[in-house]
Amino acid sequence: MLNDRSSALSLLQTRRSAKPRDLIGPGPSAQEMRLILEIASRTPDHGQLFPWRFILVADDQRDSLGALLRQALVESDPCAMIARHEKEDQFAHYAGQLVVLVSAPVPDHKIPVWEQELSCGAAAMNLLLGAEALGYVGGWVTGWRAYSERVRSAFCEPGERIAGFIFIGQPGRELEERPREPKSPIVKSWTPPAP
Repeated sequence: MLNDRSSALSLLQTRRSAKPRDLIGPGPSAQEMRLILEIASRTPDHGQLFPWRFILVADDQRDSLGALLRQALVESDPCAMIARHEKEDQFAHYAGQLVVLVSAPVPDHKIPVWEQELSCGAAAMNLLLGAEALGYVGGWVTGWRAYSERVRSAFCEPGERIAGFIFIGQPGRELEERPREPKSPIVKSWTPPAP
């Protein structure tokens, strides 16, 4: 069973994201979102800089998001077919709550930007875990949208960038396990260098 909530350990052992396009509503309530965001913010954050922000996109803002994405697509790919524009509008209207995660590192700080970016990634993982602990599923995606200057400037201040679009909702279909790497290629013991 994926996303088994019978214990914290079971959830961690069976955690699985969903594809945002497969989500259905409803997403979390306002109270549940406050809890999910509180959980997300309890992440390793060397220096207590909070080098990330969560931007909630409301349901009544999805048409505006779709217009933004289509406009950005024209700049990114002027020859994009109508079907690609329709796909962007569908993306903007995926079910559930949309959270745009912004990496907002504090420049010229003793905490390296790399560590601040790692903290942002940890915040995203905690966001997913918080949603899954409440019985929702989430999907974290980037794609060309996260790297478009027009889209970035709609969500970010100078020096910030989009770390991902995270949709939180109900699974519209049964989650399927994906292949997992055996531990041997991704885990190894350290061998000290020769003196």
